[in-house]
Amino acid sequence: MLRIAAINFLNPAPLMWDFEQPPLAATLAQHYTLHYTQPSLCADELLAARADLGLIPIASLTPELAIVPGCAIASLEEVRSIQLIVKSPHTLGTVKTVAADTASRSSLAYSEILFRKFLHTDPAFLPAQADPIAMLEHADAAILIGDPALLALESRAAIEKTIGPCQWFDLAHEWRIRTNLPWVAAVWAVRPEALTSSHITPQQLTHDLQTSRDHGLQHIDDLVHQWTPRINIPPTTIRHYLTRNIHYTLDPNCIRTIELFRQYAAEAGILPPLPSLRFL
Repeated sequence: MLRIAAINFLNPAPLMWDFEQPPLAATLAQHYTLHYTQPSLCADELLAARADLGLIPIASLTPELAIVPGCAIASLEEVRSIQLIVKSPHTLGTVKTVAADTASRSSLAYSEILFRKFLHTDPAFLPAQADPIAMLEHADAAILIGDPALLALESRAAIEKTIGPCQWFDLAHEWRIRTNLPWVAAVWAVRPEALTSSHITPQQLTHDLQTSRDHGLQHIDDLVHQWTPRINIPPTTIRHYLTRNIHYTLDPNCIRTIELFRQYAAEAGILPPLPSLRFL
């Protein structure tokens, strides 16, 4: 069977619908096995052949991995779930240290591109647990990724009561205003050789993933109901996040974003070059 490394965050929930919910979960389980990990570890599992298919950060794409067309985790304007918090009296241009949640390689790389290419500064990035108050007590700024970022936005008043006034920057928005392109976090990537042994065709894999996404987007109310007890965010915010903040289609502009992101990251010495994208 094809081994899937998935992410147990809110934003991929629509992509996983058919793999987790009846009536198709049982059918898909005849061809796929599923386990959850951190976004930053999905690519490691693929490259080590511990998984065959993963929802991986675009920073982790390598020439050996093929992008499965159709699906993405992206944002056309503001994503909410990637927050760069800068405490007073600093501004983006004066930040010297950034406490960074290391859950996503792409988000860290976007941050480094923001500072190095667009702001022409080079702050130190300090790995840290996703605790905004602790992060900001030890650094000029903090990067929060995924659900911790959404939770921090809900607790903004309490955080600033402890830390003092802060500026909050949405990294998707910062990328958008500088490139006029969507922000892209992750794509489905596969080890192509794994399809041969699993007897799943590229067409079938692409169909299964796109159909799961489409069904998930048709069941947003169900996802809101499922996730409301799991994350301390109002149901209206969860619904807005899944329907307005996240863009789930790997369209031509998203592909251009991946190419430009990897170009900028290579030019700044953040990531190795990726001469061309490989598609299944």
